[in-house]
Amino acid sequence: MVKRCSWCGSDPLYVAYHDKDWGVPVYDDQQLFEMLILEGAQAGLSWLTILKKRENYREAFHGFDASIIAGYDQKEIDRLMQDAGIVRNRLKIESTVKNARGFLLLQEEFDSFADYLWRYVDGQPILNAWQDLSAIPANTQISDQLSKDLKKRGFNFVGSTICYAFMQSIGMVNDHTTECFRYQEINQLTTKRGSS
Repeated sequence: MVKRCSWCGSDPLYVAYHDKDWGVPVYDDQQLFEMLILEGAQAGLSWLTILKKRENYREAFHGFDASIIAGYDQKEIDRLMQDAGIVRNRLKIESTVKNARGFLLLQEEFDSFADYLWRYVDGQPILNAWQDLSAIPANTQISDQLSKDLKKRGFNFVGSTICYAFMQSIGMVNDHTTECFRYQEINQLTTKRGSS
């Protein structure tokens, strides 16, 4: 039987996310922006709730095109507040617009959002070796630093716990438990990239 991290349970959508996406290093700015927004949208909710709404989010937010979202006005925010396919929380919707503007400024300053993010781990994922889910931290010194800097730059819904969940999802850290079949696969992906 295939061993997985226990957090993904048995929901097919959650299992597919665990098996294909979670922990795979991401260097594409649009994908990184999408994950940052979705992690913020998840605050106070389950990740499965957000996964089920992911396609609706893509549709509602112009495919997570930050240059379009940065131009949203009150009319757009009101439109999104009527959209039952997403989390209708005004603060989270407004923060998406704010974060899109901050994201564009970071792209300008660092050439890409990926370059800005990955410098926190010297361009290489941190390969942890947790034997048990309970050992995995909710935040780290790096997520604290990332959160502090993003907040300083005007981002919202980027607390240290959200930042660490973001880092896990985009593969800045490999937090699959060691018995999970993805643990070695992710480590090998990382090693291959490092040697190329």
